[in-house]
Amino acid sequence: MPVTPEAIAKNLFRIRECVAHAANRAGRNPEEITIVAVTKTHPAEAIRAAYEVGLRHFGENRVQEWEAKRGKLNDCDRATWHMIGHLQSNKVARAAQIFDRVDSVDSISQIRNIERAVKRSGPFPILLEIRMDPAHTKTGLEKEGLPTAVEVALALQKIELRGLMCIPPYFADAERVRMYFRALREIRDNLVLRYERPLPVLSMGMSHDFEVAIEEGATEIRLGTALFGPREPYKAEPTL
Repeated sequence: MPVTPEAIAKNLFRIRECVAHAANRAGRNPEEITIVAVTKTHPAEAIRAAYEVGLRHFGENRVQEWEAKRGKLNDCDRATWHMIGHLQSNKVARAAQIFDRVDSVDSISQIRNIERAVKRSGPFPILLEIRMDPAHTKTGLEKEGLPTAVEVALALQKIELRGLMCIPPYFADAERVRMYFRALREIRDNLVLRYERPLPVLSMGMSHDFEVAIEEGATEIRLGTALFGPREPYKAEPTL
C-alpha cells in the first residue's frame, strides 16, 4: 500500500510529541533532536511524501538502492542524504559522491578511503559507528581502537568527524537498551575531553527505543517503521 503524505504527517505528529516529552524529561530542548527518516526498501514516492510534510534528513542502508531512487528526487534540494548501513570497501567512492554524509564508518581504512574519494569542496561529515552488539554479524569499531580512529579522522582535511553512532542489541523492553545509549554518550564525552574537539552528534535510537535514546543524549534518531509502517523485503534492482 502506498505511503501517503497524510499518513506520514499523522505519524510524524505523534513522533514529535514523543520526542518533546522525552526531551522534557531529560531537561533538553526538543529542537536539538534531528529525525532521520530511514527509507530502505521504501520507494522514492514515499521519500517524497515525507519530504512534503517537512522531513529533511533521510537514511539509506545500501548504495545501490539509493542510486536507483535518487534520480526521482533531484528536486528535493533541501534534503540531507545519510548513508547509515554497512559500507563495503568497493562502494566507498560511489557513496562519497551520492550521499551528503556517512554515519556508519567502522574502520580506519574506511576513513582514509572516504577522504580519498571526496571530490566536493569543504570537509565531508562522518560519524564513527561503535560496536555495541557482540553478535558476530554486527559491524562497528571496537572501543579499544576508537582513539586511533579519532586521531586519523581529525588529522584529515577532507573529513569532518561530527560524532558517534551505534546500533545496540535489540530488546523488546526499551529500558534494557538504556545502558548502551548511556555508554555511547560517556564514550563521546571522554573523547571530547581527551581531544578538546566538539563531537556534537550522537546518532542512536530507532522506532522502538528512541525515547530512551533521547533521555540519554541522542541528537539524531533513525526512524523507519514509526514513520512509514512495516517495510517490504528489499528487492535489488535488476542488472543490465
